[in-house]
Amino acid sequence: MTDATSTVRIFEVESLRELIRSVNSLETSLRTERAKLQKMGMSLPPGTLAGLLQARADLEKLLHDQELTVTELSRLRELTRTAELINSTLDLNNVLNEVMDTVIVLTRAERGYLVLKEADSAELDFKIARNIEHRTLDASEFIVSKTIITEAARTGKPVLTTNAEHDPRFENEKSIVNYALRSILCVPLIVKGVVTGVIYTDNRVKQGLFGEKEIEMLQTFANQAAVAIENARLYTRLQANLTEITSMKNLLDNVFASITSGILTTNAAGQITQVNDAACQILNIAPACLGVPIWEVWTQIHEETLKLIVEEGIEETVEVETEVTGRGDVSLNLHLSPLRTVEGEIEGVAIVVDDLTEAKQRAAKLNVVRRYLPPAMVDNIHSIDKLGLGGERRVVTAVFVDVRSFNTLARTLNPLEFMNTLNRYLTVASDELVKQNGVIDKYMGSEIMGLFNTQLNPAEEHPRQALLAALNTAEEFLKFYRQNGEPEGSRYFRIGVHTGIATLGNVGGENRREFTAIGDSINLSHRLLENAHPGEIVISVETWDQCHFHDQLPAPFVISAPEQIKVKNRREPIWIQRITLPEKP
Repeated sequence: MTDATSTVRIFEVESLRELIRSVNSLETSLRTERAKLQKMGMSLPPGTLAGLLQARADLEKLLHDQELTVTELSRLRELTRTAELINSTLDLNNVLNEVMDTVIVLTRAERGYLVLKEADSAELDFKIARNIEHRTLDASEFIVSKTIITEAARTGKPVLTTNAEHDPRFENEKSIVNYALRSILCVPLIVKGVVTGVIYTDNRVKQGLFGEKEIEMLQTFANQAAVAIENARLYTRLQANLTEITSMKNLLDNVFASITSGILTTNAAGQITQVNDAACQILNIAPACLGVPIWEVWTQIHEETLKLIVEEGIEETVEVETEVTGRGDVSLNLHLSPLRTVEGEIEGVAIVVDDLTEAKQRAAKLNVVRRYLPPAMVDNIHSIDKLGLGGERRVVTAVFVDVRSFNTLARTLNPLEFMNTLNRYLTVASDELVKQNGVIDKYMGSEIMGLFNTQLNPAEEHPRQALLAALNTAEEFLKFYRQNGEPEGSRYFRIGVHTGIATLGNVGGENRREFTAIGDSINLSHRLLENAHPGEIVISVETWDQCHFHDQLPAPFVISAPEQIKVKNRREPIWIQRITLPEKP
């Protein structure tokens, strides 16, 4: 239907109304003339006035029919306009408001409600409530017959009552009686045979407002509106899902990008499907490598390896030393595993790359440092750094080892040979002290100072650890002598062991400091070394009593009875015991 057609119809209505007004005017004139003629004993021609009245009646009937046609055309035009409008937008609120306003116009209802079924619970939910002024009603104005709404939703058929108060179907419904509802028309919203909601209209004043034409028209409109509403609801759900998916993707992308390990994924054909920033940095590859076979980008990965993982579903971990363009030599740890779908099907390979280069470089540097500093000091440097330039008193066991007196070495050795030989002797003793968790405090020529139970190596049984270190050192030296062709019965080492209170801490300056132990007990340990004969371990009674060997050493060591000796810078004699390792018969 075009606007031109509607305009013509309206013009015809106005013309009929004008013609009727002319007839009315003519009737008045004729009646006036008839009165004058009657006074003169004359009359109008027979049937003149009756014919005019009949003509007016015919014109009024024609006008009524034309007005109905114009009204119908207006409704159809509004129906078409709204149908086009609601199908041109996917905004659910706009669609619902347009639908409800059009329903009010088409039905001339006082109020209208649009009720939708919730997708997850099938409960009826009032979405839009509008009145004849197109004003949105609040919840307090929801004066409706829920019985009629429920009936239309249940049966999927329109419900019409021209006078609800006297309709026997609803005579017991309190809402109709209390709210004085008169005309009610409720039609279902149906999509693919499923009721998705209802449109409810009513009027509390006029009865007989709705008829079969309104039912037919409103149901036709409701069918179109139902599809538009469902499309808008689907679009709204899709938008919500898309927003959630986008949010999850952004979160995963952020997590993926924040992982310090390099991650690459491929499809079953070996083409790269994902790569994070860390992988690009570690392997110095561009993010644009997506879709490229991985072995073309990274030659360390072979096509056969990926094929085996995809076909067999195995995992593989390997550490490689390789060269990366722009980075040089690197150390990498690779973990290759099958990439599976939700159903468990293998669709590709996931590769996790950890860059071990810096860690290995640090470890190499620490190994160098450990050659010059006690390993325990390197590993626990923070525990002594907090002491600052100061100390802490604690019970420790000190072990002094003289590996070989300088005057027993051949005078024919040049300085380099002399140093190499001395270092070999020092290595034997150092290794045994460290094996028992001792800290090498310092090297003094041919002597080594070892400490047990410092802040770096705390231990309850430190006297026993120290004595075991001394015993093992003695045994290792005898092996060393034999391996190096020393004369039978050679004994060069001397060892002193004592337990007592010492002050342990840092000495030096702010920029250079050393961790050491000082005190009378440390000095006494060295005095015991000075009183030891070659091949002898001198241990104080204080240390021996805490070793818990039950007065018996492991064979073939022999311990002497306690004796007193005088040591330098001490007035009182010291109780000691001597441990020796006899020659094998």
